[in-house]
Amino acid sequence: MKAINIKDKHALFSKQWHPHRIATVDDMQVILAKIKGEFVWHSHDNEDELFQVIKGTLYMQFRDRTEVVKEGEMIVVPKGVEHNPSTMDGEEVHLLLFEKLNTAHTGDVEHEMTQTEYPWI
Repeated sequence: MKAINIKDKHALFSKQWHPHRIATVDDMQVILAKIKGEFVWHSHDNEDELFQVIKGTLYMQFRDRTEVVKEGEMIVVPKGVEHNPSTMDGEEVHLLLFEKLNTAHTGDVEHEMTQTEYPWI
């Protein structure tokens, strides 16, 4: 049991849209990611996802609206809700995500951005 410095952990990687695991809590995983631009529309049939913005502004697109999530804020995407995280104006956003260990990166969507392994840092 040691404290984890989220900013220090974010400094260990540069690749965007490639989640890195920093902790597990029971059957949940704590993930860090850097994102820039637009991701891919997807949903998770059986898992909720929590997105906390560590740096920047996240635009969480839903089919009927876009929620703006600012630094220090978080949003929970309920299971089954189609969503597409994105950023604007070339900004790189740093995120902390909390989700079940078996949550697929892009749900049932197969895409070139889909990651199947989250390295530990």
